[in-house]
Amino acid sequence: MDGAGERSLPEPGSRSSRAGDDIEIIVNVGGVRQVLHGDLLSQYPETRLAELINCLAGGYDAIFSLCDDYDPGKREFYFDRDPDAFKCVIEVYYFGEVHMKKGICPICFKNEMDFWKVDLKFLDDCCKSHLSEKREELEEIARRVQLILDDLGVDTAEGRWQRCQKCVWKFLEKPESSCPARVVAVLSFLLILISSVVMCMGTIPELQVLDAEGNRVEHPTLENVETACIGWFTLEYLLRLFSSPNKLHFALSFMNIVDVLAILPFYVSLTLTHLGARMMELTNVQQAVQALRIMRIARIFKLARHSSGLQTLTYALKRSFKELGLLLMYLAVGIFVFSALGYTMEQSHPETLFKSIPQSFWWAIITMTTVGYGDIYPKTTLGKLNAAISFLCGVIAIALPIHPIINNFVRYYNKQRVLETAAKHELELMELNSGSAGEGKAGGSRGDLDLLSPPEPAGKEAPSWSSRLKISHSDTFIPLLTEEKHHRTRLQSCK
Repeated sequence: MDGAGERSLPEPGSRSSRAGDDIEIIVNVGGVRQVLHGDLLSQYPETRLAELINCLAGGYDAIFSLCDDYDPGKREFYFDRDPDAFKCVIEVYYFGEVHMKKGICPICFKNEMDFWKVDLKFLDDCCKSHLSEKREELEEIARRVQLILDDLGVDTAEGRWQRCQKCVWKFLEKPESSCPARVVAVLSFLLILISSVVMCMGTIPELQVLDAEGNRVEHPTLENVETACIGWFTLEYLLRLFSSPNKLHFALSFMNIVDVLAILPFYVSLTLTHLGARMMELTNVQQAVQALRIMRIARIFKLARHSSGLQTLTYALKRSFKELGLLLMYLAVGIFVFSALGYTMEQSHPETLFKSIPQSFWWAIITMTTVGYGDIYPKTTLGKLNAAISFLCGVIAIALPIHPIINNFVRYYNKQRVLETAAKHELELMELNSGSAGEGKAGGSRGDLDLLSPPEPAGKEAPSWSSRLKISHSDTFIPLLTEEKHHRTRLQSCK
């Protein structure tokens, strides 16, 4: 091998008359030695390995600008990089594309590709999806850390109203910020449950009373409890609206729209009860009030604000629109086919219950979904055989898309737990780093928040937080507010 190296590489600073395609170079990446041919590397002249072919003519300065070390005796280039990632990167010279090995961090692999000057367009599409997913995770962790740091800090430049607004917002939106905020969150959760129970109990005839016209209405005690709960929901919504940083975004948020739908029927029905009788008949007013009372079921969705499980379920259903569409399509095809067959096969029976194909849709729905009310059923032998086949097909059609939906739920739930743990880990590292530097108390002090600002001009000894965090040997280092590129060596890992 050494002979090959002496035969292929010229001395540094000399001019080789041999064509670049005939040259062989020896590279040692993390202890793994490999011989590469010049005709292979010249396919991509912009890469670092291709530049090694012509670097010897520029002397040792050109050599050490491309590699970490060079052995003139062995004519060998040394690189302190990840050898596993290098084995994947050099696939571009052989196959024209790069596949990321399983177990390698996508962010670290992207840094390796940047070091070897291989464009990301050569990365396979399946590997690009892993890279984009990891980027989103890191951005989410950085966003959570930044939100927590913003809550911990107090900006002296803000006015009294801005500080009060920020305090109220944190008190109502972040239960983990303090013990009173947690108590208020629990109280709000209990009031949601109480109002839902009161709404159900108000429909029990034994708990209703007769009004002046002899109609059954809710018990006054239940109405008072309902009024108290609505008052709390209204106060909570108005305080959150006035203290929100972006009121338009707040008003258009889905959960806040649910809050409005939960309290609006109470005030509309109250207005119709006292003022509507003058403009319309009493019967129409009572019907409108009864319809609005049904809208009170929207308040049960307020539980999603206090339940991470319900939020995870909602996200899983969003990500499973394709599977849900397949489920509906399977059922729609089966319902149409089996209802038409059932109608045709049951026409020979004199007491058939299948009067038309649209009416048979109901039988096909309750059969394929394994409900089977029994209000309509086949009476002929062929009809019963058709019902048995429709039942089996319905079970299969429903079971097929369920597994991807469950996987989406589990994946998102585990991902949220990992992101939450990573954000807490990053904050712990920040506290330890600020404590060791003696910059003041760790936590929500102003000194800690100053570390997030960009580096000070020359002459000042106030390094940025990103530089401090880089020194702390964090396996989950995330540049929060800087645009610097931090390359990891093969000795570092990414959690």
